[in-house]
Amino acid sequence: MFYRAGHLVLKPLTHALYRPTITGTANVPPTGGVLLASNHFSFIDSFAIPLAAPRQVRFLAKDDYFTGAGPTAKVRREFMQTIGAIPVDRRSPKAAQESLDSALEVLRAGDAFLIYPEGTRSRDGRLYRGRTGVAFLALTAGVPVVPVALSGTADIQPIGARFPRLARVSVAFGPPLYFAERYAGVPQGRARREVTDEIMDAIAALSGQVRADTYNELPTDAHGPAIGT
Repeated sequence: MFYRAGHLVLKPLTHALYRPTITGTANVPPTGGVLLASNHFSFIDSFAIPLAAPRQVRFLAKDDYFTGAGPTAKVRREFMQTIGAIPVDRRSPKAAQESLDSALEVLRAGDAFLIYPEGTRSRDGRLYRGRTGVAFLALTAGVPVVPVALSGTADIQPIGARFPRLARVSVAFGPPLYFAERYAGVPQGRARREVTDEIMDAIAALSGQVRADTYNELPTDAHGPAIGT
């Protein structure tokens, strides 16, 4: 109920400000567990996709956004809950596994979960090699994967910018990809790599980004694993 109420307020407000171009929403299954796998440019991405999607989308966010005292911290915490964020302690030595466990819980409950297979934001606009956490989730939970392509979000809040700016944004949802039956009996390591590569190919086809043949690494001042590993 809290999510729906917040969504009714935030969606028309953000759409009026940014006038986003949203395509392919019919590709998102209306019910059941589903992974939304997206390219990643900005902190804003985790707001843009849930506000564009036709159903509630859950995603991971560092637990700092859920802590603290005072009115500002309370507003921030309630806002993160409104948009479907799940707190994760990225400083934990078990953060990667705990992140995957949280995602599996969401998927097995029949909900939608957002993941960035690159693991962290692209700072040069290229689409980096996908980490296999996305395939682990798709194959373990037996859910479809909807590729998502964002553009323009890097212009709203460039890395290092304190406040958002006005920019044109587009969110494209591609046709769902199904893997569970196709990869039944395939060796685990091979299955995860091939599924991940197919997902990244679908994202690239939607986004038109130049591909990078390496993994994107967290900046040296970041803490914890790349979400998506």
